[in-house]
This record gives sequence, C-alpha cells and structure tokens, in this order.
Amino acid sequence: MLRQYELVDRVLDYDPQADEAMLNRAYVFSMQAHGSQKRANGDPYFSHPIEVAGILTDLRLDDETIVTAILHDTIEDTVATYDQIEKGFGTSVARLVDGVTKLSRIEAQTENERAAENLRKFLLAMSDDIRVLLVKLADRLHNMRTLHFIPKPEKRRRIARETMEIYAPLAERIGMYEFMKEMQTLAFRELEPEAYESITKRLEQLKSGGGDRIARISSGIVTLLGRQGIVAEVTGREKHPYSIWRKMAERHISFEQLSDIMAFRIVVKDVEQCYRTLGLIHQRWPMVPGRFKDYISTPKRNGYKSLHTSVIHSEKARIEIQIRSTDMHDQAEIGLASHWAYKQKESADTQVSWIRDLVEILDHADTAEEVLEHTRMAMYQDRIFAFTPTGELIQLPKGATPVDFAYALHTDLGDQTVGAKVNGRVVPLRTPILNGDQVQILRSKAQEPEPGWMSFVTTGKARAAIRRFVKHKERDETVALGRKFYEEIVKRLPAQLGSEALGNAVKRLQLPDGDALMEAIARKHLTDEQVMEALMPGAGGGDVTVVRPQREAISIKGLTPGVAFKLATCCHPVPGDRIVGLRRPNAAVEVHAIDCPELADGIDADWVDLAWGDGSDGGTARLSVIVKNEPGSLGAMSSILGSQGANIINLALFHRDASFHTFHLALEVRDRPHVMRILAALRAADAVAQAERL
Repeated sequence: MLRQYELVDRVLDYDPQADEAMLNRAYVFSMQAHGSQKRANGDPYFSHPIEVAGILTDLRLDDETIVTAILHDTIEDTVATYDQIEKGFGTSVARLVDGVTKLSRIEAQTENERAAENLRKFLLAMSDDIRVLLVKLADRLHNMRTLHFIPKPEKRRRIARETMEIYAPLAERIGMYEFMKEMQTLAFRELEPEAYESITKRLEQLKSGGGDRIARISSGIVTLLGRQGIVAEVTGREKHPYSIWRKMAERHISFEQLSDIMAFRIVVKDVEQCYRTLGLIHQRWPMVPGRFKDYISTPKRNGYKSLHTSVIHSEKARIEIQIRSTDMHDQAEIGLASHWAYKQKESADTQVSWIRDLVEILDHADTAEEVLEHTRMAMYQDRIFAFTPTGELIQLPKGATPVDFAYALHTDLGDQTVGAKVNGRVVPLRTPILNGDQVQILRSKAQEPEPGWMSFVTTGKARAAIRRFVKHKERDETVALGRKFYEEIVKRLPAQLGSEALGNAVKRLQLPDGDALMEAIARKHLTDEQVMEALMPGAGGGDVTVVRPQREAISIKGLTPGVAFKLATCCHPVPGDRIVGLRRPNAAVEVHAIDCPELADGIDADWVDLAWGDGSDGGTARLSVIVKNEPGSLGAMSSILGSQGANIINLALFHRDASFHTFHLALEVRDRPHVMRILAALRAADAVAQAERL
C-alpha cells in the first residue's frame, strides 16, 4: 500500500500546482473513516481506496479525481456523510464521491437485473461528470486484481461476468486499452480457468521456443526505418490470452492455426512519418488483404488514432503492426483520461458523445433487460463511417441502415424517416450502409416508427426508440379497443349508469385508472360478467335480469393491424369481408373472415362481431393464380394486376409442371370488391387457367 507521502509525491511530480493539503486531508480522513474494516485478504480496508488512487496517478489525473478515489467508499461503507465530504473537500469532490457511491447501491435481486441496474446508474452518474467513470474503472480494476481472495466462487464469477460485459467495454470505449486488457484477462481467468491455463502455457512455450524473435523483428523494423531517416520506438508482444481465445472461438480454429499472435507498435514523430512508415512496411513485407485500417483520417469514436496493418514477415509469421505518432500514443495509452491530466478538462466533452446516446437509451428502455441489451449493442459493435450531405461524419456499427443513421442524428428524425438516399440514389430503408457512404434522410412529420424496422436496425438507440413507440402505441390502441368493448358491455346492463359508476368500478377491481380497465377488457383479463358486476353490483349474475340486446359489430377502424388486433393468416381478411374477432387472455384480438374454415373447428375463445368501419384503409389479399406454361404468361398476369391498381408485395412459385405454373401472390388492395374485380380480370385472360382467393 502506498504511504501518505508517496501518494502525494506522485501527484506533485506531474502536477506541482495540485492541492497538497487536500490530498493529505483525504488520506487521513479515509484511514480514520474506514477504521478497523478489513478486506477479504485481511488487509486494512482503506488500503483499497489508496491503491485505486495510485492507479489513477499513473494516468496523471487532477487532484480532485485523486481525492475522489481516496474517499470513494466512505459514504457507502462508513458513517461519513455527503455534508462532511462537501465541507472538508468542496462541492465538486462531494458530487464525484456521491456519483461513485450511487453505482454501488443496487436494489435489483436477479443477476441480469443487477447488471442492468448497475449499468443504468453508472451511465446516469458518469453523464454528469466523466471522472466518475475513471474512478469506478480504477476501483473495478483493483477489485479484479484481488478477486481471488473472495471465498465464494459464485460471487467471483458474477463480478467477473459483470467486468467482462460492462466495465471492460466501457474502458475500451474511452480508449483506456490497458485497463480493458487487464480486466479481460483477469475476468477470463476466473470464467474460463481451463482455457486461460491452456493458452497461457502455449504462449510461454511459443516464447521460449522462438527465443528472441520479438526482439529480432523489432530491431529489424527499427533498422528499416532508420535507413530512411525515421527515428522510431518499436515494441512487440504476444496478444493477451482473452484476445487469443476470442479469435479462436470466432474463427472456429485451434491455437496452432492462429497466425497473428504477435503484435508490434511503432511510435514516430508526427502524422507524416506515420504514413511514410506504413509505405516502407508494405514495400518490405506483403500486406494481408483486408486487414488495413486508417484510424488517423477516421478516428474511433473515443478519439483513438493509429494506422493498423498486418503483414507476412520474413520469419514466416503474420504480425499485426500499429503505427502512431507520439501524441497519438499518449492518447491511446490512457484514452479519455488524458484530457484530465493537469486539469485540462476542456476537450473531454468532445470524446463522450456516445454517453449521451446511452443515456437516451435509458430514457427509452422500459425494463432492466432492455437497458442491458441496447447498451451492449452500443458498446460492442465494430464501427463504420458515413457522412451527412453537409459532410458531418457519423459513426455506426457494421450493418447499420439508414434508419440507424437517422436515429444517430436525432431521435425525432428517426421517428419521421420515410426514405433515404445513399450516394444520391433512393434505397430501401433496410439497406446496409458502407464505409464512406453519403446518406440523406427523407422525412415526413406524418410518419411514425414502424414495428417492422425492428427486423433490420442494429443500433441500441434505434431499437430502444422503436420499441418504446410500439409499446406505447400498442397500449393506446388496446385501450381504444377496450373502450369499444366496454361500450358494448354497458348497453347490456339492465339500467343506465350513473356518472360515478366507472370510477367506482375501477376501485372495486383495484385498478389504477379507467385506461387500465379498458386494457384489461381488451386483453380479456376480465370477463364481461366481472365488468358488469363491478359497474352495477348484481348485474353480473344472480337475481338481476340482464338485458341482452342484439350486439352491434364493433368497428376496428383507426387501429393498426398487428398492434391491438392481428389479422388471421389462415383466411387473410380484407376490408369488405364480414369479420369476427376471437378474444383470448393476454393476446391481441384475432380477426377472421366469417367463413374461415378455422372457425368451424370449435376454437376455444370468445367471439365478438367486428366491422371494418367506413372508409377503412386497404389490406393484403392472398391469391392463387394458375397460368399456362408458355412465354408471356407471367407478364400478362402482371399487366392485369397493374391495370387493376393492385400492387404486388410478394410473388412465389408454388407448383410447376409441363403445362401450368401455380403462383401464390400477396397484393395490396383497397377492399373486397377490389379483390373481386381483380379475380374477374384474371379469369378472363387467356394466359390464366384459374384464379382463386387463398
């Protein structure tokens, strides 16, 4: 453990203007507050915050951050209060300590909820001051270094999983790669001990068998560059065990089949020398296709800059090489933390725009699981670079679509997306964006997010926004449909309701409000009789005679198929068909045509008469069309459909023989009469042998 004077001297060495008195007060305060508390390994507890502070001095962080590290467990684990911290060390330190403290107070019980709730608090806290994240990462790193002292295996594995899934990716996203690598290695050792042991032994064998190969390759690179007047610092190493294991798993190969276990880093004076070095390396050794990445011209979102390439070295080894300037190397070593060295905080905000995206995801997610799902997406995926028409650079995960691009710009733009142009050409919204594409989003204020977008968007921000909209729309429409059922129930009561009947019914059913009652009716959580009894005690059965007038068909106009109700796929009803609804608990109302064969099978569900309503929007009709097997038949069928104003949305060859081909079609139509006209036109054509509705 660092002694008091050692810790203070470390800070003063890189920041002579640091508040020495405050650092000394913090050391003493922490030691006194933690008192006789012990860690799992038997050390005094206050040794932990001191070691966390020591880790942060290696990053040359400002005095407030170091003091926060020293005090970060005092509010949580001792009798110290926020007011005491604020009085003794100032408001800024108190807020930082409080931010770190909030991350430890986890109320959820299940493991997945625990990780999600921790991440939720983490993101909210660090969005206020990114130094909270820096302290927490150092705290987690020291805890991982002492993980083996925890006696319970299940607790060790939970901490290791949480580290692998949340803390290591967060360290990577802010450019703290050394933190990330050590966390991954320590977590990997706990989670996959046999794999860790096996890879570690093979790395040792490789190192001993290759002698000084890394030194020879490094020396050769230095000599190559020196001949051209480039002074370079070259270091080499084997990749860390978790990185090797992940590549083995991703590529489904053995350790012996891995060809790029060694990585080398070349640090030169400036950007010009970076590109000169790259050219010399590629002239000397063959480049591995597809492995070159230029993070200087297009930096990573965390500000990381470097040139990456892989070559086949003359020692019959494929090696990875990173080329960067001295400034880039300093940034790469400690990432975003470099902006807090010597209290130079101004540029830190430019590096954490992704945090704002994650916080917006928090606002859109309804459950802890959704938080974890969407934020993992935002943290893990590889990136591509695309541009707006004005030249603004947008980073997205690989496979992202124009919808993801729109949501990355602004949530409202994503919600209102109706189309997109990529490099000046109109493309489907599900089209993957490629590196360097220019994307223009076409919008309309009348547009709303579509549930179908969930099948192709890739970013957590887009998925969270769409899912939230769909859930709210589903509830609104379910409430609207329930209200229609409610009105039909009211008509069957023996007397008119008073003005307070609905409110009294809600109370009797122990529901929060009238909307909850309507939703319960639509989802058949309550029977009609239970609702009638709540509205008018005695009307649900017993001695009271209930009036049962002829039921009126309930209109589904204004509701969205697939939300409050769904159209049956067995009969594919369209506007104009007489329809009936099937109600089951916890399910959307299923709409069938009245002559659907499925209804004859005694379906176990309540029936309700439905109507489309005047001026209903169109629907999708399914047809089976048999055409003659001769040239021009398919064209004739398509021409007829076009002339009748029917849009083909799906066409599949169902059966073929020597004389005829049978096609199944899905058509956008206005209503039942429109379908009948289409069928009549098809049947009148010479090329068509038969046309029927499926």
